[in-house]
Amino acid sequence: MPPATDRKLIALDIDGTLVTYDEVLSDAAREAVAAVRAAGHHVVLASGRSLIAMTPVAADLKIEDEWIVASNGAVTARIDASAPMGYTLERVETFDPEPVLRMLKVELPHARYAVEDVGVGFRMTELFPEGELNGEHRVVDFEELWAGDVTRVVVRSPGETSAEFHEIAARLGFDDVTYAVGWSAWMDIAPQGVTKASALEVVRKELGVAAENTVAVGDGSNDIDMLRWAGRGVAMGHATEPVQAAADAVTGSIDDDGVVDVLRSLL
Repeated sequence: MPPATDRKLIALDIDGTLVTYDEVLSDAAREAVAAVRAAGHHVVLASGRSLIAMTPVAADLKIEDEWIVASNGAVTARIDASAPMGYTLERVETFDPEPVLRMLKVELPHARYAVEDVGVGFRMTELFPEGELNGEHRVVDFEELWAGDVTRVVVRSPGETSAEFHEIAARLGFDDVTYAVGWSAWMDIAPQGVTKASALEVVRKELGVAAENTVAVGDGSNDIDMLRWAGRGVAMGHATEPVQAAADAVTGSIDDDGVVDVLRSLL
């Protein structure tokens, strides 16, 4: 066990980093996570997934007593096997989604829209394809999406490209929210200033880990702030050029289990 001053906080994205796009978590990744945890370091899962979509991954990795960052930083919890839900909420950031939803509806009238209900699931204008969102799915009228403040808005519009989503966001301004565009025509919208990095900084301070002892691994545009935040940010080999440019180093792709090489280098 390393001295407390040498312990690291290792922030790991899930999809495309730990888990393949076919939902496969390799034995090598399980073993590498277990090894760095056994060495006394903190492994914090940090994902755009909702909390209820992350806890099964934590269970698969046998992480039972660690912080977890969900919904791109809007939700921070501690995994607690003894708690009724398997976790305790520590921090939930919310915003009023009505203004941004109204603007987007004009630009993307045929898109599917959803808002997250933490620990429950999503309210949505129509069902998303199976497997894309976890928890309960409740179809509601568009206006019901802003019945209260939310942690996240999800926009899915197969008719548009990722590049077109970026153009729409730039045109609309989005001064009061933080957004991230996925590989396809998928956008996550969070409260202003809320990212994986902002949540992880709170966790870092709570754990008493030195800033230079932070490590982050990710592959998506929603990981850019996290990679820049970390003392050592590592992009996956299949990540786009902007993601790789934000990192200090690039490892192998998800097909090569690139995250395993990073974890083993910390032992």
